[in-house]
Amino acid sequence: MSELIPSCAKCSVKAAERACRIQGGKGPAFCPTRKMEEIVEKAGEAYSEPATYEFARQASIQEAECYINRDKTPRIKHPVKPRLQEICEFAGRMGYKRLGVAFCSGLKEEATALSKVLENYGFEVVSVICKVGCTPKEEIGITDSEKCNVGKFEAMCSPVAQAEILNEAGADFNILLGLCVGHDSLFFKHAEAPTTVFAVKDRVLGHNPLAAVYTLDSYYERFKKSPGPDDL
Repeated sequence: MSELIPSCAKCSVKAAERACRIQGGKGPAFCPTRKMEEIVEKAGEAYSEPATYEFARQASIQEAECYINRDKTPRIKHPVKPRLQEICEFAGRMGYKRLGVAFCSGLKEEATALSKVLENYGFEVVSVICKVGCTPKEEIGITDSEKCNVGKFEAMCSPVAQAEILNEAGADFNILLGLCVGHDSLFFKHAEAPTTVFAVKDRVLGHNPLAAVYTLDSYYERFKKSPGPDDL
């Protein structure tokens, strides 16, 4: 049964030889490209829908245009566009006019800066903070001891309200900025427009969660073993 479970992250085949990168390539027993052709083919049918086809087409064009000298041989990867620029360009390619920004209250300054950039690119921006509605956390069963600030009033984050407000505003495309783990999931579930992520929440690492992965052999080596009862 384990051989039927896709585990691409554990693939040891060299990138240039992988079945997912070259036709007739190699793959381990759990390779979904080689073992799940029917599912891949069925998924491919979604691209026959015009909107999905165009969305995927423009996303691929955007991906390529993040590099220069693509026609040179030998090719050396030379990326030139940060994600901020990518989002603006992709939204423009898709003909979007109104962009929704759902952001965490802890990244208010960043949301202000992001909105200004989007407006400079000619977009209309609708932005909604996570604490919208000022709904008490008690509404979702949070006790006083479970609050971030014990003993004080605390408004809950309401990603569902954020999504519904952007739905109501008719956002063509949404941008997530710093929503908490779980809150972002609820936003994705309830948002009607397609959504991309500009940045994710990481309170310790300055919103750069990959820093913990990059330092698994040093500062964050504790993650290489199963956590014990005293581990934070």
